[in-house]
Amino acid sequence: MLHEEFDPPAELREAIKCLWYNRRDFGARPCSFEVLPDGYAEIVFCFGSVARDGVALPSPFMMGLLNQPVTFTTAGLLEIIGVRCYPWMVFDLLGLPSAKRSVHTFTHPIAQLQPVLAARLQAGDLDAALAELRRYLLQAHARLALDSMLFKAGESMRKAHGAMPVSEVAAAAHATVRTLERKFKQSSGHTVKDVSGLMRFEQVRNRLWSVPETSLSALAQELGYTDQSHLSREFKRYSGATPAAFARAARQGRQAAGDDFVAFVQAPRED
Repeated sequence: MLHEEFDPPAELREAIKCLWYNRRDFGARPCSFEVLPDGYAEIVFCFGSVARDGVALPSPFMMGLLNQPVTFTTAGLLEIIGVRCYPWMVFDLLGLPSAKRSVHTFTHPIAQLQPVLAARLQAGDLDAALAELRRYLLQAHARLALDSMLFKAGESMRKAHGAMPVSEVAAAAHATVRTLERKFKQSSGHTVKDVSGLMRFEQVRNRLWSVPETSLSALAQELGYTDQSHLSREFKRYSGATPAAFARAARQGRQAAGDDFVAFVQAPRED
């Protein structure tokens, strides 16, 4: 599997973490793959078949914040270009009303990029495809009225990896807790606590993937969990597995796929 990540233009960094590209040939037989939760929303362009619950997904679609893993099916060659967005910015960037759904299908002018990107990939020119996508996103961002309160709140949450109490996030954003929660839910469909919990889970997930031998008690203390049991409960809530079981799977997965954790496409299972 090929996976690459690309920094966004400087003008987009308040809204977008990165652009990314995956390419994998799953073979002729249908396979399933699982997406684990993290603290981002993804705009996903697929080139190849992707279905959920037996229903083919249009491209592009959006992966919202997840509170549990989501399984997709595919077969053959699958290429994906994704835009990893901060959840408090993605709906405003697209000019869409916020919604609390794991997979969003929507009608939007950004879909006009699908054949353009497909043609660039068909020609083997990923750089040109990414340039087209960046150009569109820059134009969309130029129309965006940035809410400084959300920006300050998001920055503080990111720097704390989700381990900051809501009251401190509100203080960093120079807002009351009530005002911040109202604006945050309007922009993302989720509460500050929802997003913070996913950010913190993502840190645990990535650490266990890269260093499966990590001490859970030390990690719990570092990331502000009450104790190791609290970390384990939250991890199982989001992943469906205990941290120990995930760490065991990570050892095998790293041997097969290398050191980089790829949230969107993981080890496939044949149906």
